[in-house]
Amino acid sequence: MVRQPPTQSKYSLDSSIGEASPAHSKPKISIIVPCYNEEQVIDGTIGKISAAIQKLDYRFELIFVDDGSEDATLNRILGAKVRVAPADLIVLEFSRNFGKEAAMTAGLDAATGDACILLDADLQDPPELIDELIAC
Repeated sequence: MVRQPPTQSKYSLDSSIGEASPAHSKPKISIIVPCYNEEQVIDGTIGKISAAIQKLDYRFELIFVDDGSEDATLNRILGAKVRVAPADLIVLEFSRNFGKEAAMTAGLDAATGDACILLDADLQDPPELIDELIAC
């Protein structure tokens, strides 16, 4: 695969306050969540991420990468479309388990945001820290 050089973003983040310059609109943040057999926790994960991002003044896309789950993880993610509004929901499905690193890479490749945040589906890193991650 040949990668094109990155294009210059039309947004700029002021690292001291985490706000967009008055270019066009708010910057978009891509949140990537690799998932493998997360049926028991994925609904709570989606709910907590949705609640956390609704409080923030950015555009968001949520990218869930199902890494070949053998349970109902994918169906639960697909059923969440209504609950993640106003964020865009992108769902990637692997045909088998390729591992967390491959799932993260696929999510990063699919991301269209100005910045990316990787979160584990088991909420090892709480979504309530998203605003602090953006501010960094």
